[in-house]
Amino acid sequence: MLSNMASSLILNKRITTTVAKAKALRKYVEPLLTKAKEDTTHSRRVVFSYLNNKDSVKTLFDEVAEKITDRPGGYTRILKTGNRLGDNADMCIIELVDYNELLLGESKPAKAKTRRSRRGGKKSSEDTAAETKEAVKADEATEVKEEKKEKKETPKAEAKKEEVAEAKAEPKEEKAEEPEKTDDKEEKADQ
Repeated sequence: MLSNMASSLILNKRITTTVAKAKALRKYVEPLLTKAKEDTTHSRRVVFSYLNNKDSVKTLFDEVAEKITDRPGGYTRILKTGNRLGDNADMCIIELVDYNELLLGESKPAKAKTRRSRRGGKKSSEDTAAETKEAVKADEATEVKEEKKEKKETPKAEAKKEEVAEAKAEPKEEKAEEPEKTDDKEEKADQ
């Protein structure tokens, strides 16, 4: 069973199986991949004795060995996919690491390694203090801008309010004067 699964893995680069079988297959196939790095007649015969499939041996030594030459080990990856519907077995995908273009394309550029200490120390407190100062300065700047906007809007708004108030006040004064005139007429009539 393991030789057939190993042949399928080499030919298809990825197979779906249970987690237990994948772990057993990993132990079976990784030494074969290491032997495939040396393309000698002896290593080909040893690998053929395990796989019993000419096509998979040819593919292993021609295609796969070229991609794994610089890798020091860990040629396979197991990705768990959940449980199977029928018997609720843990399922996974086992694949050759160098053949997954999606994960290889998304690899981030190598970061410089930083040393981490358990002390926590000065660097983090200085960073937080600097960030707090920057945040306070930014808040002050926004407050100053808002005040300037209010000052610019205030004279215009006050002028409009005064004009509206004057316009309302003028008709009231005129109405107030008219009754006085009527009162004057009545007074003259009374005299």
